[in-house]
Amino acid sequence: MSAVDLSAFHNEWYRPGRSRLVQAAWFFLGSPLVRFPLLPLSGARLAVLRLFGARIGRGVVIKPGVRVKYPWLLTTGDHCWIGEDCWIDNLAEVTLGSDVCISQGAYLCCGNHDWSDPAFGLLVGKISVADGAWIGARAVVGPGSIVGECAVVTAGSVVTRRVPAFEIHGGNPAVFLRNRQIRKANRAAEAVHSEVL
Repeated sequence: MSAVDLSAFHNEWYRPGRSRLVQAAWFFLGSPLVRFPLLPLSGARLAVLRLFGARIGRGVVIKPGVRVKYPWLLTTGDHCWIGEDCWIDNLAEVTLGSDVCISQGAYLCCGNHDWSDPAFGLLVGKISVADGAWIGARAVVGPGSIVGECAVVTAGSVVTRRVPAFEIHGGNPAVFLRNRQIRKANRAAEAVHSEVL
């Protein structure tokens, strides 16, 4: 007989914040539309997410294949990019600041299990990604994680805690690699370059 008894698992205490009817409508109608790979317009995906309660800023781009568990628990700032096949598994609130990039296949997971509990009880924690941060392709960000302003989580990394502002973290588990330096924008040079093209 195992010390773990999954038959005793229960999560009746968990409430995702909407009725079963709204959850079913999202699961059968909203989510398939957002994920649909042949829907070319990001604006259509944004409209569906907003219809189901997501608070999404201006200029946000959401690519095909994005999965969102509960859109009413998603908030983004302005000009975020969410790449193909990202999974926002938001059993709790996920908040993205402005100018956040979530690259292809990244997984933001708000749920876990209490491995000391014989019934493997559900644990949930919010995720916050601050302005200007970048979550690399296929990275995993776990429950309760905070990614600071302009921080970077490198591709394939696993974050389970806090990534301070302007730091680059990578690996499994993600550790500090170096500080992020951002060049000042040279608007005059950009204007000349665009005129040449």
